Amino acid sequence: MIFYFVYSAVLLQRLAELVLAKENEKWMRERGAFEAGASHYPFMIALHAGFFICLLVETVASNKPLSPIWPFLAFLFILTQVLRVWCLYSLGRFWNTKILILPGAKVVRRGPYAFIKHPNYVIVTIEILLLPLIFQAYVTAAVFTLLNAAMLSVRIPAEEKALKSVTNYQRAFE
Repeated sequence: MIFYFVYSAVLLQRLAELVLAKENEKWMRERGAFEAGASHYPFMIALHAGFFICLLVETVASNKPLSPIWPFLAFLFILTQVLRVWCLYSLGRFWNTKILILPGAKVVRRGPYAFIKHPNYVIVTIEILLLPLIFQAYVTAAVFTLLNAAMLSVRIPAEEKALKSVTNYQRAFE
């Protein structure tokens, strides 16, 4: 029962974030933003959708109890949610699931972005590992952690290249 509650809550959170991303996309495009990395975006959507499907299937099919260390894992997962909201809040209208670049914009260097370049990607990576581990869905944790690493090896360079081309990104992170 707890799995369905947590699963539904995280899924609803992600759907709400997609609505926010769409609003932010409209706002940015109205100001001249362009999209970079569009060719890999469908694969990223498939990865995240596949993650939720596999998590559901593995957890229901295995019918395992919560991990023996679930309180610790749940604490870490809740902490990642707080950090996730901090990332979204820090980027404000610039947060999106797509790589949208507004030429001439100043790169955000507040919140967690004052400490590292891509905190949201770090958080997503941790989430993809932690959530399945809470429910002992080890195959989902392993497979999607690896798939996400492969996706980020394409996405981060595409994002950085686009940011360097038309913003102060290079100077901001020197």
